[in-house]
Amino acid sequence: MSQTPDSAVRTYIEQHSSAFLGDLAEWLRIPSVSAQPDHAPDVRRSADWLAAKLRETGFPTTEIWETAGAPAVFAEWPSDDPGAPTVLVYGHHDVQPAAREDGWDSEPFEPVVREGRLYARGAADDKGQVFFHTLGVRAHLAATGRTTPAVGLKLLIEGEEESGSPHFRALVEEHAGRLAADAVIVSDTGMWSEDTPTVCTGMRGLAECEIHFFGPDQDIHSGSFGGAVPNPATAAARLVATLHDEHARVAVPGFYDGVVELTERERELFAELPFDEQEWLRTAKSHAARGEAGHTTLERIWARPTAEVNGIGGGYQGPGSKTIIPSSAMVKLSFRMVAGQDPAHIEKVVRDWAATQVPAGIRHEITFGAATRPCLTPLDHPALESVVRAMGGAFGKPVRFTREGGSGPAADLQEVLDAPVLFLGISVPSDGWHAPNEKVELDLLLKGVETTAYLWDDLARTWRHAP
Repeated sequence: MSQTPDSAVRTYIEQHSSAFLGDLAEWLRIPSVSAQPDHAPDVRRSADWLAAKLRETGFPTTEIWETAGAPAVFAEWPSDDPGAPTVLVYGHHDVQPAAREDGWDSEPFEPVVREGRLYARGAADDKGQVFFHTLGVRAHLAATGRTTPAVGLKLLIEGEEESGSPHFRALVEEHAGRLAADAVIVSDTGMWSEDTPTVCTGMRGLAECEIHFFGPDQDIHSGSFGGAVPNPATAAARLVATLHDEHARVAVPGFYDGVVELTERERELFAELPFDEQEWLRTAKSHAARGEAGHTTLERIWARPTAEVNGIGGGYQGPGSKTIIPSSAMVKLSFRMVAGQDPAHIEKVVRDWAATQVPAGIRHEITFGAATRPCLTPLDHPALESVVRAMGGAFGKPVRFTREGGSGPAADLQEVLDAPVLFLGISVPSDGWHAPNEKVELDLLLKGVETTAYLWDDLARTWRHAP
């Protein structure tokens, strides 16, 4: 465990938690909804507020970084130890839209505490998890007697994550020198449950496409022409039907090239989690579990690549019948990628596969959107070991390991900066990200503060540069 005196850290947090929560509530009152143009001034106000608060925390460098969209906040606090590693913390200050009529029990941008929980849009995703780093670094300094952090500390808090981070990679590439770090900490994730602290070790990537099929130059009579010309809706259905084989594996040739398979140890770690499949199905509003043969449900959603049909359409869909051969049809597909898969390769093999599925007389067009790469933290990485020790010290319990089935901009940081990405979050599934009554558990939020107070000292002691 960290050499930071536990009692000194906890005492400092207890003494300053009220002011910390008051500041957080002030930030949560700013409706920084990046997806709604009317809130652009609020997103900027949020960035300005955070930059000022980081200066007040002690960061000697705080800057607003402009993008073609919403502004990001950068802050830096170098260590006075020349052998210390440098850590970059990532998060975001924009939030999802929210309105009382969506089903909130209180105003979404007027924070309220009920039964040990802080309710507000952004409480967990992601302002609360960004903000615990401010009190954490102050507790770290107070407990160790240092005047600078034990590690070089940088923060990059973007303003467009809830809008898909459209300008994030360009921002990282532009400022790659300023952002250089030995490791990246992403505090935009969560834990398994209140009683089971966990560290996420990977996120899947995402590639998505839309395929349009064109047959006759207009809708034509199915009695006069049916059975004698190709039907684009049938072509779309046949393509979808061949997307998977009988074992629910993706049937696109070359799709699994490069996949990093789970180790037996990783499978054992997943199996240690208290997973209730029936409860999971109730959460999923589904009635059966199904997926790639030979893998558990957790393995399927965390560590296996997938292909999903997100939409399919074509022809007449109004009331009654209209006996036509439609002139066009379409499908929307998405592909979740795991470590070892490359978005450019996935696009190529999907394009090649689609071309073989389309019959003569049907023209098709396929369009891919921007892709997100997968990222994975090796279980034996020294920085991950520090995160686990720090979290274990704060929670007083063994720390388990998870992955995330979704995607985020973390892979851009990993790729551009050539640094390992680690995930440190304290949110739990009941926090209701993107939903009405989003909240954060206050005791877990302060455990996040405590974890970071231990983490910087642990990293500095166990992962040093050669003198």
